[in-house]
Amino acid sequence: MESYRTEEEQVEALRRWWQENGRSTIVAIILALGVGFGYQGWKKHVETSAEGASDLYQRMLQAFSAPALSPEQQQIALQLADQLKTDYDSSTYAQFAALQLARVAVGSNDLATAQAELRWVLGKADKGSDVARLAQLRLARVLAASGEPAQALTILDEGGEGPYKASYAVARGDILLSMGRTEEASESYAAALTLASAQEGAGLDLVAVQQKLQALNPIPPRATVAAGSVGSAVTPAEAEPGETAEPAANAGDGEEG
Repeated sequence: MESYRTEEEQVEALRRWWQENGRSTIVAIILALGVGFGYQGWKKHVETSAEGASDLYQRMLQAFSAPALSPEQQQIALQLADQLKTDYDSSTYAQFAALQLARVAVGSNDLATAQAELRWVLGKADKGSDVARLAQLRLARVLAASGEPAQALTILDEGGEGPYKASYAVARGDILLSMGRTEEASESYAAALTLASAQEGAGLDLVAVQQKLQALNPIPPRATVAAGSVGSAVTPAEAEPGETAEPAANAGDGEEG
């Protein structure tokens, strides 16, 4: 009997709880299901958008990579890139499309458009991301070519370099050289050669960097000894501090035999 009473009490307690909380529980379940279905719908939308952006990006790359690109083909490629920026502006594909548009603009010497495209990338990309750092590197070169070297250096300083440390150093050296700051330029080129890694070496012309560095730091020609001289000559440049270089002995200076 005690057990029965206990069961009745449990049923009554459950009934009271349901009257007090049942409606809110149903609402919570509906909301949970709604969130679940909403998440699945959102996930499907994201996947569909990513597929659309990827397909459009591949079509853009194929259009730009066509050999002997005609004006009509280039126009189609530019339209695809613009469509990527419009329809998928928050995607990384759109950012790479803008980088491509900037490259085309530089090739046409349209530096204002190139600068606008690169700034668009910086407004969309995550700060400190590789895409942002690449855009800053290219923007610095565009600014330097536009006659704004000081601003170009500021952009490089803000870039954080990341995986592009050597490329940043080369760009900094080129900009400093254009400003007549040869000693600093030399230091930047030397830093670039030191920083260049095996991964980045394939994309960085180390020979060209070395040539720039040598042009700023030419090796002085070694003094040659006149034909017929005896002994070794010491040039003034090779004399120890405080010493005076002695002239080389002539062949006729020795004792007659």
